[in-house]
Amino acid sequence: MPSVGDRRSHRRGRCAGVKQCLYYEIRCGCEVIENRRAELPQWLGVNLSGAAGMLWSPVLSGTTNLDPMKQSAARNSPPHRVTSIEQLESIYGTPASSSLVKEIDHISEHYRAFIEKAPFVTVATCGPEGLDCSPRGDPPGFVRVVDEKTLMIPDRRGNNRLDSMRNLVRDPRISLLFLIPGINETLRINGRAAIVVDPNLCESFAMQGKLPRSVLVVTVGRIYFQCQKALVRSRLWDVEAQIARSELPSTGKILQALSGNSIDGEKYDRDYPERLKNTIY
Repeated sequence: MPSVGDRRSHRRGRCAGVKQCLYYEIRCGCEVIENRRAELPQWLGVNLSGAAGMLWSPVLSGTTNLDPMKQSAARNSPPHRVTSIEQLESIYGTPASSSLVKEIDHISEHYRAFIEKAPFVTVATCGPEGLDCSPRGDPPGFVRVVDEKTLMIPDRRGNNRLDSMRNLVRDPRISLLFLIPGINETLRINGRAAIVVDPNLCESFAMQGKLPRSVLVVTVGRIYFQCQKALVRSRLWDVEAQIARSELPSTGKILQALSGNSIDGEKYDRDYPERLKNTIY
C-alpha cells in the first residue's frame, strides 16, 4: 500500500510510480497506464478464479471510470464491500428449492405446533430511532395462535424502556424468531403488529394473578422454519458447551462501571434474586 506521502502526491497529480497509480485505480477510479493495468492482480497477489475474477473484471477491462457520485462512494467505501444484489447472488448462488417451498403466508398445522411448543421468542422491530430486538418468554403456549393469519403475544412486566413498543406504534412491521429447548430448528415469522390493551383480552393472559400491560396482535405475512445448522454449530443446547456465570461480569458490576459508581454493584447483585421473584409478573 502507498505511503501517506504517496497518497498526497497522488492527490496533487504527482504519483510516485505506476504501482501507486494501480492502487488508486481500485480506490478512486483514477486513470492508469493501459499496458500496466494487467499487472495489478499479480502485484497484489490476487487469484482471479471464482468471485475474485468478477470483482477484478472492471479494473482489467478498463471500465472503472465512474461518474462523480460513484467515485465519491468508492472513495468512502471499505474495500471488498458487496454493493449490489447481482454481486451478492453471484457469490452465494441460488437457494435450494426446499428453502423456498417452506415459506408460506399462513400458519399451517405444522408451524402451529412449533409456536405452541415454544417458550421463547425474539421480537425484532424498527422505528425512526433505529432497530430493536427483544426477548420474550413464558411457559410453552404463551404465544396464542388465533387463526391461520393471527397470533397474540402478551407483553409482560419489563424495564419500561419500551424500545419495541415505541417502534411498533410508528412502524407496525415485526419479525419473530421462535426457539424450543432441545430443538435445533427455529421458526421465523415476518408480519405486522398492533398493540392492544383490551381489558378482557389482557385478563385472558393472566399469570400468577398478574395481567400483561398489553397484547401484541400479529398478522402473519410470511412464515417458515430455519434449518438446524446455526444451532448445531453453536451447540446451543449442549450442556457441555455451557459456561459458569462467574466467567462473565455480573450485571451489578456492569451497572456500577457504566454509572460511574453511582450504582452499588454488589448490592444490586445481592438484591436481584428477591427482586426477580417479586417482579417476574
